[in-house]
Amino acid sequence: MLSNVQVDLHKAKDHLLTELAKLQVWRANPAIVEGIMVMAYGSLQPLRNTAAVGILDSQTLSIQPWDKSIIRDIDKAITDANLGLNPQNNGESIMIKIPTPTEERRRELVKIAGKIAEEGKVAIRNIRQEYKKHIDTAKSNKEISDDIAKWYETELQKYIDDAIKWVDTDLKHKEEEIMKV
Repeated sequence: MLSNVQVDLHKAKDHLLTELAKLQVWRANPAIVEGIMVMAYGSLQPLRNTAAVGILDSQTLSIQPWDKSIIRDIDKAITDANLGLNPQNNGESIMIKIPTPTEERRRELVKIAGKIAEEGKVAIRNIRQEYKKHIDTAKSNKEISDDIAKWYETELQKYIDDAIKWVDTDLKHKEEEIMKV
């Protein structure tokens, strides 16, 4: 009954890590721009589908479009994403220098990280609710006894508590990383 709960929780954790990685700190990270949607060939596509994103140095991203004809579209999409990035288009590739955030921007990033962590906790609670429904259904259909249902609920809550602790720990690390000067 709880065989897939850890798999589902792991997916929620992975999503949280991906979203936290997108938060721009003062180091270049391809995750910052890879999900930006680019209008190319008449449809919106993620940047990672239209170009190779690499790191030149600790503060510089390099974007090499596979088709040079869409370089202006990529440039526009990055600017329109309002990430505080200033793309430099040289006709062949796009360079993005990651600026050092101000104190105000770092505090704003900490708030965003908190919102992302809260969304992660909501996803974890939704997983608990889903599995709780399965347990209640099995109990009402007399597939399992009340004692076994209680045991499943206790085990489920242990998994959920561990996942919530993990989210809190990861958020704390991200906040420290953001506020470090």
